[in-house]
Amino acid sequence: METVSPRIIVEGLAKTFVLHNQGSAAIPVFRGLELSVRPGECVVLAGESGVGKSTLMRAIFGNYLPSSGAVRVLHDGAYVDLSSAPPHQVLDIRKRTMGYVSQFLRVIPRIATLDLVMEPLLENGVDRAEAEARAVALLSALRLPEEHWKLPPATFSGGEQQRVNIARSFIREYPVLLLDEPTASLDAANRAIVVELIQEALGRGAAMIGIFHDLDVRDRVATR
Repeated sequence: METVSPRIIVEGLAKTFVLHNQGSAAIPVFRGLELSVRPGECVVLAGESGVGKSTLMRAIFGNYLPSSGAVRVLHDGAYVDLSSAPPHQVLDIRKRTMGYVSQFLRVIPRIATLDLVMEPLLENGVDRAEAEARAVALLSALRLPEEHWKLPPATFSGGEQQRVNIARSFIREYPVLLLDEPTASLDAANRAIVVELIQEALGRGAAMIGIFHDLDVRDRVATR
């Protein structure tokens, strides 16, 4: 039986924050961390607040530089270590291989919601009509009112902004998805829709790492 290669490999990862304005005090978060995630897996990071779950996610995404170790992501058929990759390659991986869904939307003033959701497809060469059709389908599924689509999301409620963020992240079929509390501000109906989106992505072979404080959502999507 053929062994499927992991999409994410974390090797010997350590992260310590140094507070330079506090006499260079060191705060160790984790060390020696090992993790691999294969296509179709959703590995959930569980534990009390402050143990380093979001820090690990940001290290995997390349926002935090690890103190030591490696984060290897399968990109264009080869593993790239995000902890040492040049910035242009990190940006290319984020553009084509690895998506990140957080509970916070990076709000861009004066850009309409529909255009914001379409952007990941347009950046990857998808025809504008197809990109718009897919964006409309996702925003409709997530029950964001149509009158909002031409408005920038800066004035939306937290739950509405989160739905825009989810639509933007799921519109492209990323091989790797990092999910940091994607349902935190959503009602039960919208949480159920997000669970369906996650399950569909797993079904087509996405590799996921997730943080979910909602135990029902966690139990429905976690493979381990």
